[in-house]
Amino acid sequence: MGGKYGCKPAPCEPAEGEGADEIARVRYDQFIQAYPEVDVTFTEADFDAQTFLTAVAAGSPPDVVRMGRDVMGTYIANGALEPLDTCIAEFGIDMSQYREPAVTGVTYGGSVYGIPEFYDSRIILINDSVLEEVGLTPEDIDTSDWENLSQINEQLMAKEGDQITRLGFDPKLPEFLPLWAKANGADIISADGLTSQLDDPKVAEALDYAASLILAHGNAADFLDLRSTGPGSAFFGPENQFTEDTVGAFPMEQWYLNVLANDTPDEEISFQPFRDRQGNSISLSGGSAWVIPAAAKNKEAACEFMRVITLPDSWYAAAKVRADKRAADGEAFTGVYSGNKLADERIFGELVTEESSGAYYEGVQLVLETADLGFSLPPIPAAEEFSRIWGEAVQRVLNEGVSAADALADADLEAQDAIDSAQ
Repeated sequence: MGGKYGCKPAPCEPAEGEGADEIARVRYDQFIQAYPEVDVTFTEADFDAQTFLTAVAAGSPPDVVRMGRDVMGTYIANGALEPLDTCIAEFGIDMSQYREPAVTGVTYGGSVYGIPEFYDSRIILINDSVLEEVGLTPEDIDTSDWENLSQINEQLMAKEGDQITRLGFDPKLPEFLPLWAKANGADIISADGLTSQLDDPKVAEALDYAASLILAHGNAADFLDLRSTGPGSAFFGPENQFTEDTVGAFPMEQWYLNVLANDTPDEEISFQPFRDRQGNSISLSGGSAWVIPAAAKNKEAACEFMRVITLPDSWYAAAKVRADKRAADGEAFTGVYSGNKLADERIFGELVTEESSGAYYEGVQLVLETADLGFSLPPIPAAEEFSRIWGEAVQRVLNEGVSAADALADADLEAQDAIDSAQ
């Protein structure tokens, strides 16, 4: 077996990211133990475009690269990534084990270009003490009823004179525009990733509405200043927006549950799904994937590496090490969210308990209930440019008073040009 993969005396090792945590190390060890003589290089650290492109230009890229699914389209379009259809067929990688939104996020032109790794989804976190103060319940926080949510936003916010002292419902713009658009029945990009749909009137309606939740506080600058520099603005640590009561509610990725469970285990927080205007629970999915550079020298070993480290058994072994470590240290464990649904079934069925999660167990359960209700943006040529363009359109609406329709119409033309130029 080893000869097939081009054995060398050195075992596989990361090209960068030597500070890998136990979730990474344990899974890498699964491969090393199975193929101790195989030499395959991989990146473990967060993806760095300049480092990657420099290595590609030099003809010496790693055999495997960990990359955010949100930027993959750029590197697929310019031919830097290897399509994995042959790899998947020859090495028996069961794509049905991975969550469908994650697979959508790595599929371009009918071919798969990445093996899903971590998986993000979003739910709404609610500050119970603020709700109690204004006489509301968690069930009142409902994104399906926009008119009512506007009123709730007004009730949750607080001011001292003209100064905002508490945000009401933070819509998390610009990052969550795709989620607000989806709630209004629109997608900001076509399913094949090739046609910008930013000029869809439903996207403009969604942006106008989400922006109104911010502008109801007075102006965007003061809102964003309180979010980024006010009391509780340190997202990590014992003093956050919930402990300081400087926010009522916001949608957020599920990883923040683990942060809160360890930093502020006794804080009273409730959870609700993000709902579309028909009342259906929805979620925006993100995360990472493993990809093979088109110029990689050891593609067979790279394929087997990706298969092994994303198997349910590999994920479970890593999660158990973390769970045991957290228990020994007296810390909370709210789980590891992989792109492999079979792995998650075992992790959350055997390792994550009400005791390990504390007050955040309800949130963990809601994440699991809504994970497969998420959607992913497809790989998009000029992905980073596309994101920058619609992000700037949101800023024009918030800070310059430009209508969403006008800002997005301009953005759509620019975005389509960037996509067309990248192909």
